[in-house]
Amino acid sequence: MKYVIVIEDGASDYPIEEIDGKTPLKIADKPVLDKIAREGRTGLIQNVPETLPPGSDVANMSIFGYDPLEYYTGRGPLEAASMGVETKEGDVVFRCNTITERDGLMGSSNAGHISSEEAAELMEALNEYFNDKYPDFKGKFYPGVSYRHLFVYNDKENAEKLAKLDMVPPHDFVGETIEDKIQFDSFADEVKSIMLESKEALENHPVNQKRIEEGKEPCNMVWFWGQGTMPDMPKMEDVYGLKGAVITGVDLIKGLGVCSGCTNLDVPGATAFFDTDYNAKGEYAVNALKDNDIVFVHIEAPDEAGHAKNLEEKVKGIESIDKFILAPLVEALENEYKDFKIAVLPDHPTPIDVGTHTRDMVPIAIYSSKDEADDVMVYDEDSVKDGALGELVGCNLLKLLLE
Repeated sequence: MKYVIVIEDGASDYPIEEIDGKTPLKIADKPVLDKIAREGRTGLIQNVPETLPPGSDVANMSIFGYDPLEYYTGRGPLEAASMGVETKEGDVVFRCNTITERDGLMGSSNAGHISSEEAAELMEALNEYFNDKYPDFKGKFYPGVSYRHLFVYNDKENAEKLAKLDMVPPHDFVGETIEDKIQFDSFADEVKSIMLESKEALENHPVNQKRIEEGKEPCNMVWFWGQGTMPDMPKMEDVYGLKGAVITGVDLIKGLGVCSGCTNLDVPGATAFFDTDYNAKGEYAVNALKDNDIVFVHIEAPDEAGHAKNLEEKVKGIESIDKFILAPLVEALENEYKDFKIAVLPDHPTPIDVGTHTRDMVPIAIYSSKDEADDVMVYDEDSVKDGALGELVGCNLLKLLLE
């Protein structure tokens, strides 16, 4: 049996007045996804437990078959696993965004989607600045992709409290006052001061001077969030008996691959943005079926479009997934494999009108070589409510597929 799970990150939405109360999933041209719904079984799935924040880390951990209430320790540690960052006792791993601070406000949560090369230079500048100024500095910055980086801070005395600190994701308060979001307890004063002092280190850096000259957003500050200590997750092969592969452009999802013992496939052109190479992802996914029992294919573009409140790009992302990823996968499964199941779902909604994640249930469709279809004809947030799957819990998805 071959299993495929395609995660259309943030694709689910709320009714949008601009398109007559419909959603991007309802207006997008997605014949393959509709086929999967029509010839498969559908329903709704809750990937985010009520007591946890509706982040991609929590939601995708559920989809990978791990209960976040048991295994989730934070987003930063998962990204550290992906990047090969080694940690020791007392280390707390923070996700570190390059941001644009403007007149005390969160001007941009991603510094205008700064390039990885520019950001790496700024991360090194931060390490030099803080190590030169504070000989006993307890942290280190690690460059990642575009605006997504890590900060590892060692504090054995306060590690557990820091890991549970309520730190707001920067994309949740764009245009709002920064100072309102860093009113932490005294044990986190140093973490707060590092974020604030990063502005002094970065503001006049040549990278930012050049970006301003080119009319781009400068990265004049960093923002920490999603922190935690490293999780202790059993391997997928031990729990489910499945050899898995992961295709994504996002370090967070690669981290889940590492922690679950799956193989991360490095796909050229997988940018985790609107310009990602959908065709390459589709080709790699089809090829991955040959040597793996289960393949996870994650596409970030719809989520980025939701954060940007960009309806056109969200629809385009859904349509591109359909044409370049779902179409070749379904063709390969139907023609080359006798037994298969393919599930398609978002991890969480990222509604255009909201601009950030919500914890609502999301639509799911499962097309199988064995199971009969239900009566649902198209895939969208409302149609699947009548599906045979009913309402599911995210971390039970793999168990359902294996039944």
